[in-house]
Amino acid sequence: MITLKGKNLYLRALEPEDLEFVFSIENDEGLWELSATQTPYSRFLIKQYLDNAHQDIFEAKQLRLVICNYNDKALGLIDLFDFDFKNKRAGVGILIKLQEDRTQGYGKEALDMLVNYSFNTLHLHQLYCNISEDNEASLSLFEKKGFKKVGLKNDWNFNGKTYTNEFLLQLINK
Repeated sequence: MITLKGKNLYLRALEPEDLEFVFSIENDEGLWELSATQTPYSRFLIKQYLDNAHQDIFEAKQLRLVICNYNDKALGLIDLFDFDFKNKRAGVGILIKLQEDRTQGYGKEALDMLVNYSFNTLHLHQLYCNISEDNEASLSLFEKKGFKKVGLKNDWNFNGKTYTNEFLLQLINK
């Protein structure tokens, strides 16, 4: 079985040609709340990041993959972050860029591949994610994959107007 290829999608490493795609995501203020970002990124900084994307997860402590369909269209990004080799765990983040692509099952298929890769190739014991209490689509996606809510962080994030709560979800590799 090929781990990073699915029925409709495949996951691939970042390439230098992804500069404009990553730039557009990182500088979309509508997405900043999801990533706790508050400042824009220059093309220069993103180019530097892409130049170092060859580092493996053990060195960089993160892995960012591009979610692509079989027409080679980049649809989004899926990440492992805060990779902890000693405790065999990592955080998961996923973003489908365009609104019209968000209800097509791409997130589910990409998450399936990443979980499979994390547990069967990287041999991680657990994955976790942090999701805003009002992000029903993401909560549903991760819960359908078996992630369990294990905590609620009250007043965790400030969105410019009010504080919002954030769930911690966890998936243990049995």
